[in-house]
Amino acid sequence: MPTQQEIADHLDMSQPAANEFLRRPGMENWRDTRLDAIRVSYIRQIREQAAGRATDGNINLATERAHLAKAQRERVEMQNAVTRRELAPVVLLEQVLARAGSKVAGILDAIPGMVRRRVAALSAEDLKLIAGAIAEARNLAAAVRLTDLTEGDPDDDEPQAIDA
Repeated sequence: MPTQQEIADHLDMSQPAANEFLRRPGMENWRDTRLDAIRVSYIRQIREQAAGRATDGNINLATERAHLAKAQRERVEMQNAVTRRELAPVVLLEQVLARAGSKVAGILDAIPGMVRRRVAALSAEDLKLIAGAIAEARNLAAAVRLTDLTEGDPDDDEPQAIDA
């Protein structure tokens, strides 16, 4: 029966390293095992480590590699989407929406005056109602944030009635 020191000398390692090797699963009966069988077990362990399949029990290297490959794939997909102009930074989207909103606000603000010139039969109260509805729509659009667009509230899809 070999001692831990004999095993350490045979495998060219320190006695503490041999002790740790002998505490691994499958080595519980090392005292009843010949040196050549222990050597073969050690060589297999080293091969597993070199191949990246052996772990210390806390980390599964194959799973970690799969996670890394997935993250790399997603990064490349995002880069390709940016290249194809299918994806843009949020800051750029906000700037574009702000400019478009500004132009739309100008058009909306001109509606009451245009209606007043074209429809003489409307009273001042009617024009005030139109202007109020336009102001409400403009203010609602100006207050929209990206989080509002991602939250799917089915009640927001229906147009709201304007009180007369």
